[in-house]
Amino acid sequence: MAKDLSKVAKEKKIKYFLISFVDLFGVLRSKLVPTQAIKNMQKNGAGFAGFATWLDMTPADTDMFAIPDPDSLIQLPWNKEVAWLASDLWMNEKPVQASPRIMLKKQIERLNKKNLEMKSGVECEYFLINNDGSDIADTRDTQTKPCYDQSALMRRYELIKEICDSMLLMGWNPYQNDHEDANGQFEMNWDYDNCLKTSDRHVFFKFMVKTLAEKHGLRATFMPKPFEKLTGNGCHAHISLWEGNKNVFLDSGDKLGLTKIAYNFLGGIMNYTRPLSSFFNPTINSYRRINAPTTTSGATWSPSSISYSGNNRTHMIRVPDPGRFELRLMDGSVNPYLLQAGIIAGGLEGLNKRMDPGQPITVNMYEKTKDYPHLKKLPDEIEDALSELDNSIEMKEAFGEEVINSYLKLKNEELKEFSKTDVFDKKSPITNWEKLNTLDC
Repeated sequence: MAKDLSKVAKEKKIKYFLISFVDLFGVLRSKLVPTQAIKNMQKNGAGFAGFATWLDMTPADTDMFAIPDPDSLIQLPWNKEVAWLASDLWMNEKPVQASPRIMLKKQIERLNKKNLEMKSGVECEYFLINNDGSDIADTRDTQTKPCYDQSALMRRYELIKEICDSMLLMGWNPYQNDHEDANGQFEMNWDYDNCLKTSDRHVFFKFMVKTLAEKHGLRATFMPKPFEKLTGNGCHAHISLWEGNKNVFLDSGDKLGLTKIAYNFLGGIMNYTRPLSSFFNPTINSYRRINAPTTTSGATWSPSSISYSGNNRTHMIRVPDPGRFELRLMDGSVNPYLLQAGIIAGGLEGLNKRMDPGQPITVNMYEKTKDYPHLKKLPDEIEDALSELDNSIEMKEAFGEEVINSYLKLKNEELKEFSKTDVFDKKSPITNWEKLNTLDC
């Protein structure tokens, strides 16, 4: 039986609820609802005009309703009067199919039919920058190889501590915080879980980091490539499939510790990487991060070819330990729900068709790419990824053709808006349009 949010509010002294959803562009939308109204909202949802968000709707469409998921409830650690709720969108008494959380739930249902559950963890990288986004906030963070720099990390101790303390209070089991490969860049990790729960937490994490950064007089950005010469923001995902309490990816007798199921699932993702890049790398700016020139640290830490390896970070997929793999393609602008949904959709194709990913490649792919001309390359710009998605019969079948067409329509409208003033060129500086439209992704 679902939690009674009215009772929860009384017990936890909650005065307001943020009833939230994420649109197709990953923008977090909410209404702030007083506790006295939550009983009705829990039953009927909070009303929104769909056309006012990045969903494929018109002003003539009826209201859509965000029905909160009580299991997603998070009481804001920094303001316990307020609680946040992830929600599912409904319209005309039916789920809105082209809404990201519903899209993920559909893929979860498809996986559940095989008695399988996907568990995942995400590594969310972000920069702390000045208010106008022109530079990193810490002018003393200047090392050529700043990764794991203790001094730069500890200069942001008060903020990092508050974020980590918040995760501890929420029961996420955070286990490490570090300065990443770029100046001004950080990463914080917490335990993996069911992929829907991970997605909800991913959404909240981005909101939390931005909010607490502002509290400390800073600005946080998850933009894929805010600075040309610095390593971009990735959002790596660690993936495993489970049947009850059994990890069906784990084979201790295999060289990499993976089962046939794992290789098939991995093979499906690799086979559909190019169309799925439109989900995993959804912004114009995303394509400055992948296929990128070497940064000041000496490596971009982002992939260029569709390949996999063992514990080797130069490949798109890394197998760091038995029983799981890490997909390193996604960036900080990725929609948390479409990240997980895309993985399942591609992986299921691999399972159903028993796709073989081939043998792992052990070389340094940053240096040896030319030695492997047969490998498929990642899309070089978002137009390429969208075209691949448009031509993917399998992805249209997985998500529904209307859903994919809605996504394509909105992204192509965005591209038209960009092209009015700018041209995308990796050799040219990052455009003002990219900054204005992606810094707060």
